[in-house]
Amino acid sequence: MDNMYGSIAIELIIGFVALFILTKALGKTQFSQITPFDFISALVIGELLGGAVHDPDISIFHVIYSVSIWGVLIYCFELITQRNLKSRKLLEGEPNVVIHKGMIKYEALKKAEIDINQLQSLLRQQGYFSIQEVEFAIVETNGMISVKAKPAFEQPKMNDLNLPLEQVNLPITLIIDGELIEENLKELGKSRHWLHEQLKNQGFKSHKEILFAEWSNENSPIFTMQYEKQTS
Repeated sequence: MDNMYGSIAIELIIGFVALFILTKALGKTQFSQITPFDFISALVIGELLGGAVHDPDISIFHVIYSVSIWGVLIYCFELITQRNLKSRKLLEGEPNVVIHKGMIKYEALKKAEIDINQLQSLLRQQGYFSIQEVEFAIVETNGMISVKAKPAFEQPKMNDLNLPLEQVNLPITLIIDGELIEENLKELGKSRHWLHEQLKNQGFKSHKEILFAEWSNENSPIFTMQYEKQTS
């Protein structure tokens, strides 16, 4: 019995490492722009690992071999679609313009296999609660929808309002769950002493009291959130 549990643990660990290597090799687009084929691939890989755990006749070496072959197939598939436009359209599909100049394209809706209710739901997720607000809508190959609103419903840009442009800065996280992010502090070019002085000005004695803190720019104070005090 102990050998069985030990074998399952080893298979899970090796399978986890193999899947991690595979996902790193395939790249982030495998998940950020997942297509129906990618979804099926993920199910197959999971089934391969599950089979090894539940079937004693399947060794972990069979799993590694199967995952490797499947990974090579997916990699070749991605390589073909990247280099050949015709195969990309065949294997991954193509975007469908379902709203064109404010008019719903019924044939495109059928081709994308979505109905009006689903279209309304996708538009609401993009912040448009009426089809009349939309000039163009495109269903992408991953099932997401891209929307171009009618001019009357577009949000104004800085250029439209003739406002002066300001430099854009990404917020830098400095503290998470009471732990100081040393790399981010170094990237900011600041010291621990500087950070503690900033926190002291806000009434904190230590960064361990802080749930979350981030820095935006020199003109803004550090944004902090204190832990809620536990009640006994």
